[in-house]
Amino acid sequence: MSERTVYQSIPNERVLSAFPQDSVYDAACLMTQANCGSVLIVGQAGEMLGILTERDLMTKVVAKALDPQKTQVSEVMTKNPRFVSPDTSVSDAVLIMQEGGFRHLPILSSTYKIIGMFSIRDAAPREISEAKSKAQYLDLLSESVAY
Repeated sequence: MSERTVYQSIPNERVLSAFPQDSVYDAACLMTQANCGSVLIVGQAGEMLGILTERDLMTKVVAKALDPQKTQVSEVMTKNPRFVSPDTSVSDAVLIMQEGGFRHLPILSSTYKIIGMFSIRDAAPREISEAKSKAQYLDLLSESVAY
């Protein structure tokens, strides 16, 4: 059985988006209404500029006592986030997420059009296990090359 791609694993292609000048409060309300842990920040032409996640809200807004209604998304978003192509395997995407310490990965086409959002919740336990095995293998490989 061949491994699923990130595009095959996402439940729908709907991606939450907001503009850089939107308030953090509005973005958080959008995420809450959609029961989603992230929102992509897009420019006027629909290009990806960044991502705002639950972790960004916690560490960059709440923990710093910023006013969410006065703080623009552009002030606290993660700029130029990592992304993957639709044909990336789920285990490779999970490995990228584990290495980077994040749980959301935009899916962009070859022309950089936003076509989806992969979340760690979209991965099956088997695929997470495969990613851990790959990580261990890569660690062993890098250690052996170092000697």
